[in-house]
Amino acid sequence: MTRSFFLLLFVSALAAGLSCDLLPTPSGPPPFEPLFDGKSLAGWEGDTRFFRVENGVVIAGRLDSPIPRNEFLASKESFEDFDLRFEARLLGTGRNAGVQFRSARVAGSHEMIGYQCDIGEWSAGLIWGLLYDESRRARMLDEPEQGPLLKAVKQDGWNRLRVLATGPRVRIWVNDFPTVDYTETDPSVEPTGRIGLQIHGGPPAECHYRNIKIRRLRYIPQGVGGPDN
Repeated sequence: MTRSFFLLLFVSALAAGLSCDLLPTPSGPPPFEPLFDGKSLAGWEGDTRFFRVENGVVIAGRLDSPIPRNEFLASKESFEDFDLRFEARLLGTGRNAGVQFRSARVAGSHEMIGYQCDIGEWSAGLIWGLLYDESRRARMLDEPEQGPLLKAVKQDGWNRLRVLATGPRVRIWVNDFPTVDYTETDPSVEPTGRIGLQIHGGPPAECHYRNIKIRRLRYIPQGVGGPDN
């Protein structure tokens, strides 16, 4: 009786182990992919008079002369739902740049159309991490109070930015400070598109971009929603 009992326990445990091995394991969030290799503009296209690579940094613009018009370095690939991370800083007299996403080149123009995570300042204050609709509605779609933003931004140094785009919802952080939580209500707005590094037309300026990486999402995995992940 005792021997049969222990034999039954052994067979049950073995079966349970085999069953566990056959069960699918939950998959975690997909890994981040570098969008910039730190050495070249491979995977991007734009006017190389205004975009170059130095010391692991994409430099947009120039400090020795004015920028005649908006210029964009656009990714060759398009993205839909994603978690985009990068660092940026501004140098020079001009104080305006940004990163396009879910965007496209405008046919016959130097412009791009789509969402922009803004960088810099304007007459109303800082625009770091604000959501602008470039060449479409041509206005800010969402922005935070200036007081907390001023405390979060390093105006003369590197700033960490994050853009989380899932379905109609767009969220942005600057140095872990949430600046945007916007939900698109216009069904005509495309939920996919290219990424573009901008330098704004105007006085001499450079925007430096580095550590550009993206995680493709089909949904919001648990633990991806906040700035600490």
